[in-house]
Amino acid sequence: MSPFQSCQRYDTPAVSRRTLLQGAACGFGSLALSGLASDSAHHAPRAKRVIFLFMHGGVSHVDTFDYKPELNLRDGQTLPFDPAKNLDPTSTRQAKLMASPWKFSQHGQSGQWVSELFPEVAKMADELCVVKSVKSKGQSHGQAVCMLHTGSDNFVRPSVGAWVNYGLGEENKNLPGFISIGPSATHGGPRNYGSAFLPAENQATTIGRSGAVKKDASFRFLKPATDQKTQQRKLAFLEEINQSHISKGDPSAMEGMIRSMELAFRMQGAAPEVIGLEDEPEYIQSLYGLDQKETENFGRQCLLARRFAEAGVRYIQVNTANVWDQHSGLVKGHEKNSKAVDKPIAGLLFDLKQRGLLEDTLVVWGGEFGRTPIVQGTNGRDHHPQGFTVWMAGGGVKGGLSYGETDEFGYHVVKDKVHMHDLHATILHLMGLNHEKLTYRYAGRDFRLTDVYGDVVTDLFA
Repeated sequence: MSPFQSCQRYDTPAVSRRTLLQGAACGFGSLALSGLASDSAHHAPRAKRVIFLFMHGGVSHVDTFDYKPELNLRDGQTLPFDPAKNLDPTSTRQAKLMASPWKFSQHGQSGQWVSELFPEVAKMADELCVVKSVKSKGQSHGQAVCMLHTGSDNFVRPSVGAWVNYGLGEENKNLPGFISIGPSATHGGPRNYGSAFLPAENQATTIGRSGAVKKDASFRFLKPATDQKTQQRKLAFLEEINQSHISKGDPSAMEGMIRSMELAFRMQGAAPEVIGLEDEPEYIQSLYGLDQKETENFGRQCLLARRFAEAGVRYIQVNTANVWDQHSGLVKGHEKNSKAVDKPIAGLLFDLKQRGLLEDTLVVWGGEFGRTPIVQGTNGRDHHPQGFTVWMAGGGVKGGLSYGETDEFGYHVVKDKVHMHDLHATILHLMGLNHEKLTYRYAGRDFRLTDVYGDVVTDLFA
């Protein structure tokens, strides 16, 4: 390895940065630590932050953004090739094509195809970079969700947000660099926003749970139980104990814990102002759908995401519950789910744009996989990682672009495949991080989000 390559690698320090900097120049070196992360990008970023809209359960691409006229024409006919292995036996035995129950139409100057499930998002069609050729690994939710969030379908690995936070650090030192809104406890749970072997402060701070955030949104356990003077004394005592532990062994885990507690203390003053939505004007609340029962919950999550983005949080997950998993009742399920998220998502895109934030905010929308063009049972679709759709907006990508193709039924990718590793590499690149250089030494080897794979899809860049 060349000296240059070594300089570009993020390794676990033999001596903690905190101990080293506090011991130098009477501890004033530690004041500079907060400024180091902002200089750690590998190249000029196109995006300063990411908002990832996770549609848990798997949205059907052939019913939303991947229009397949041939699928509609051949409704009820047998799939003309063998379906992928490991699908539900009831699906593979019949392998009957099922037309989309929804009409598609073209929108915007770009002519993006969008189904009637997303009429509000369709109004923002010229902002969307629709990638119709995504392929992932994992036929089950557990595998595919972890693949989407961590780059691995079976091992415990750091999440995408944790890698971004580790590589760039917090922009706002009084707020976390990574926040997950309404995370689910299923299909990996904390693994999907965890830091694994990265320092502990890189995992997400969560708000709400299972795709829901209450009106009086708050971070759990943030409010102190004692007055500030007593709390400061407790923290000082904890600091003494922690420093004693550090002096006796590997400091990395303890260092992460200390920095997490320090951040929590600073958040007590900064976070309530950011998460309080009462100061938002009525027209903004209406834009996100907070005035309607169907859209209120996800609208609140999207509005919080905008406020966190505005406040300098680098990576923000916005999660639905596991509601898109329509093995049966496709029409009822997808119509209910899309109605709950369509207006809030469109409101988020519009609001970011009118505030000048969309230009350097990368919004990513998608689920862990798509759904089969063949019917499951009488009115459902099975899991489908073989080819599905993810769209992005802002943050340096081409608006109005339709990229990649699946076959005439929406089954296999036939043009410009984008593997999940490629998607991760592209997101990191847009944030100014080289996925091959953003590594962490653990258990004797250098790990990275994309393992030994991944190509940046530069054709998506504006």
